[in-house]
Amino acid sequence: MRRILRWLLTSAVLTFTVSALTFVLVSLTPGDAARTILGRDATPEQYQQLRAQLGLNDPLAVQYGHWLVHAVHGDLGTALSTGQPVLLTLQQRLGPSLSLILGALVVSALLGVGLGVLSAVRGGAVGRALDLVSMVGMALPAFWLGLVLVAAFAVALPLLPASGYVPFADSPWQWARSLALPVLTLGIGGCATIAKQTRDAMLAELRRDYIVLLRAHGLPQRTVVLRHALKNAAIPVVTVLGLLLVGLLSGTVLAETVYVVPGLGSTAVLATQAHDLPLIQGVALCFTVVVVLVNLLVELLYGWLDPRSSR
Repeated sequence: MRRILRWLLTSAVLTFTVSALTFVLVSLTPGDAARTILGRDATPEQYQQLRAQLGLNDPLAVQYGHWLVHAVHGDLGTALSTGQPVLLTLQQRLGPSLSLILGALVVSALLGVGLGVLSAVRGGAVGRALDLVSMVGMALPAFWLGLVLVAAFAVALPLLPASGYVPFADSPWQWARSLALPVLTLGIGGCATIAKQTRDAMLAELRRDYIVLLRAHGLPQRTVVLRHALKNAAIPVVTVLGLLLVGLLSGTVLAETVYVVPGLGSTAVLATQAHDLPLIQGVALCFTVVVVLVNLLVELLYGWLDPRSSR
């Protein structure tokens, strides 16, 4: 209960801070939505009339206060560039982004933990090879890796689509194919990080006295490694997974732009170009909620893996 209360308080402060900073920073960027909507051929009278209609002539604090009051009541306003409700736009774009983020997280977690455990148990050449692969994976720029994957699996070997997104409801198989390259682009770097962290944590646990005692009592190696050592080594791995998921939020901006995925990342880019403040605020709020929920999940996993940490 203490964890949940602390999470609620932190979440409220974080959400308010992010929304206020986003509002201020976007307002400081050159241009405005009225000029973008009307174009260069509009007269000054039309420009001023639209600014007054959109409320852009009000002081910044007044604009933010109006937005905050409506947001508390579940109304995020209307996108200035499309005329569509922001909430409806977020609902349409959230699915592709979550598919991309969760897919990359699952790939990173499964491969990273598996390689890390294997390296810690086998050691020797396997451990050194994993260190090398981890350094290479963390050093590769995501945009370069994405171009290489497209050239390899969409051009040289036309096995996967180079761009586009197919909803799961239309075709689960085509949905998986459309996400394969962007998921790999985001997941390879995370896999290397998780593998290195898992290996280091497992090596530390396998040297502890209770592991020696369990082996002396004749427990199978698989039980010792997976049921006891891996669970106790999971806390730092869970921390890295939480940080990785938060980092994937920014990674979606690149992946969705490169692979033309209609998600929140590409929406944020288009909204920024159009100076569409309500839509930018909505995307930032959505990302903040995801970060808050990830922090809650990590806190709950801490309590499950180590009950002493909740006291």
